[in-house]
Amino acid sequence: MNSRHLILKLQTCLALLALSSCARFAAPAVGSSDAPEVGTAAIGKPLVLKFKATDGREVDLSKLKGKVVLVDFWATWCGPCMRELPSVKAAYDKLHAKGFEIVGVSFDRNKGALARVVKKENMEWPQYFEARTGEHRIGEKLGIESIPTMWLIDRMGNLRDLDARSGLEARVEKLLAEKQP
Repeated sequence: MNSRHLILKLQTCLALLALSSCARFAAPAVGSSDAPEVGTAAIGKPLVLKFKATDGREVDLSKLKGKVVLVDFWATWCGPCMRELPSVKAAYDKLHAKGFEIVGVSFDRNKGALARVVKKENMEWPQYFEARTGEHRIGEKLGIESIPTMWLIDRMGNLRDLDARSGLEARVEKLLAEKQP
């Protein structure tokens, strides 16, 4: 095996190791007021998700009924996540006034890095963060195996799409156009 091939294999292994460890984060102490409330994920069913955002806002998906919500599982260190950001921001800018909201669930290891990117990119939507040293409660509970992952919640609060990355704007517009019962 030549040295170039060995280096490529090593780089691939390191990248896989980094990805496999992305769901390992600290969680607030059990019973902490900052502990998230997370339900199970099932298409066509309500998604329970409550937490205190990094900016102090209380986030509760059940209070966003009547809006289409993107739940964006991401991190600032994730190249594909950062490449998706322009399309996420464009959809938000175009459709927010029509009833589109975003809730970010960050897998970042450093809260300062998250805060810097949120500020620099003018991301107005709330972000969830857990300091790293244990499990990422929301990611673990919802079975998030890789990022970026984007889920769409319809106006009734039901999980409708587990893979909203491709054609995000069109998917949101379709959900916004649906008649509410």
